[in-house]
Amino acid sequence: MTDADTLKRAVGLEAAGLVEDGMCLGLGTGSTVAFFLLFLAERLNRDGLRNVVGVPTSLRTAREARELGIPLTSLAEHPSLDLTVDGADEVDPRLNLIKGLGGALLREKMVAQASARLAIMVDESKVVTSLGEKSPIPVEVVQFGWEAHECFLESWGARPVVRRLPDGQPMTSDNGNYIIDCHFSGGVDDAEALDGALASRAGVVESGLFLGMATHVLVSSQEGVRSLFRDEPT
Repeated sequence: MTDADTLKRAVGLEAAGLVEDGMCLGLGTGSTVAFFLLFLAERLNRDGLRNVVGVPTSLRTAREARELGIPLTSLAEHPSLDLTVDGADEVDPRLNLIKGLGGALLREKMVAQASARLAIMVDESKVVTSLGEKSPIPVEVVQFGWEAHECFLESWGARPVVRRLPDGQPMTSDNGNYIIDCHFSGGVDDAEALDGALASRAGVVESGLFLGMATHVLVSSQEGVRSLFRDEPT
């Protein structure tokens, strides 16, 4: 197991401890979530955790959860969730996030917005001073006329790169859309303004900016797992 996997395993175990009997959960997507699902399944099968159901945010998560025997449901059946557990690509000091390098940003945001609490699992390398320092911001767009967004994104200081498969074809999300990864040199100057501009742009389905949504961030390091909460002073 790599050092990165060790950190992911530790934070996944910690996050699984947040789940209580009777919860309706949002189940995020990614390699860290895979460890969380493993430990959640252990609690269900070994520790007697009861009446827990999950809404998966991707086809990948749905498959992994079914293989582990985790009961699944949908937002149609449970439009209000108690807790979503997910990963992130960056976390800033106000617990704003960049998500979506796994390609599930639209469903992840829908599930997060339906949740009373959003717990995020990261390792310490994902904690940044400002969003966009290390990670591009994914922007999901409809296939029709997607190239027209490139100049718009460049006007905001981004270097847009459509995400592609190994054969060079654009990658499609679970929703059948393309994803444009927006790279910002030195980070984003005004994430709130960019988020608003993207939300008002026809053809943009969703962005990987998750602002003011995380309530709890678990940060894994060699020293252990520490918790950050949104209501703490920064």
